[in-house]
Amino acid sequence: MFLSTGFSSFASLKPTIVMKTLSAQIERVWNDRSLLHEAEYQHAINEVIEMLDKGRLRVAEKSDDGWQLNEWVKKAVILYFPIRKMEVTEAGPLEFHDKIPLKKDYASQGVRVVPQAVARYGAFLSKGVILMPSYVNIGAWVGSGTMVDTWATVGSCAQIGENVHLSGGVGIGGVLEPVQAAPVIIEDNCFIGSRCIVVEGVRVEKEAVLGANVVLTASTRIIDVSSSQTVEYKGFVPERSIVVPGTVSKQFPAGEFQVACALIIGKRKASTDLKTSLNDALRETNLT
Repeated sequence: MFLSTGFSSFASLKPTIVMKTLSAQIERVWNDRSLLHEAEYQHAINEVIEMLDKGRLRVAEKSDDGWQLNEWVKKAVILYFPIRKMEVTEAGPLEFHDKIPLKKDYASQGVRVVPQAVARYGAFLSKGVILMPSYVNIGAWVGSGTMVDTWATVGSCAQIGENVHLSGGVGIGGVLEPVQAAPVIIEDNCFIGSRCIVVEGVRVEKEAVLGANVVLTASTRIIDVSSSQTVEYKGFVPERSIVVPGTVSKQFPAGEFQVACALIIGKRKASTDLKTSLNDALRETNLT
C-alpha cells in the first residue's frame, strides 16, 4: 500500500492519483530542465526515489502481458543526480564522496549486510536479502531470500527476483539511458554462477541456471542444443534452462574464428530442489 513520504502536496491523494500526478510532473521537468530549480519538481523527484527505496514503485513490473517498463520512473532517477549536491558520508573509518546517500536501517528492514557491502539509497532490498561484500545501485529491486554474493554487482534499475543466488563476481548490468531501454531482469529462483555477466536488458526467466562465466548481452546467441535440432534465442533465457558458455564459428574477412555464445544444455527437472547447487544442476545433464 502506498504511504506518503511526507510531502504535503501528496498526503491527501489516492495512490492512483499520486502516480498520475508524479508521472506528469516528471515528464514536465524532463522536457524542461529549467524546472529543476523549482521546489515542486524537486519534491516530485525526491518522492519517486523514496518510493523506489521503499519498494512502493519499480522501474519495471511483471504483468499478464509480460514485463512493463516505467520510463517515467527511470527519468526520475536520471533527474535525481542534477538536483543533488556532492556530500561526504562516513561509515566508521570509511569515507565516501558522492551525490547519492547510502541506504540505512537494514535491521528494521530484515536485510543482512556483511561489511564492505554497499547499497545506494533508491535501491530496494526485500526482507531476507543477504548482501555479502557487494554493490547494489540506485533504482535496482532485489527480491526476498536473494543472496548477492561476494564482489557481485547489481546495476542501476536491474530487477532481481526472489530466492535468486548471484554468485561471486557476477556482474548484473545497469541502465539509465536511453530511457526506453529495458533493465536486466533475473526472475525468481534463478542461480547465476560465478563471474557471469548479464547486461543490455537481457531477461533470465524463472528457475534458470547459468553456469560459471556465461556472458549474456542483447546480441549473444543463446542456442538450445538439448535436442536433435537447435533453437536459438537472443535477449532472454527460457525458464528452467541450464546454460553454459560455448563458442560458434563465424566468418570474418580475415578467416573463420570462434566467437562466444551461450548453450542451453537442458532443463532443471521439476524434482530438483530450487536451492540446488550448480553442480547438482549440471550433473542432471551429464556435464559433470
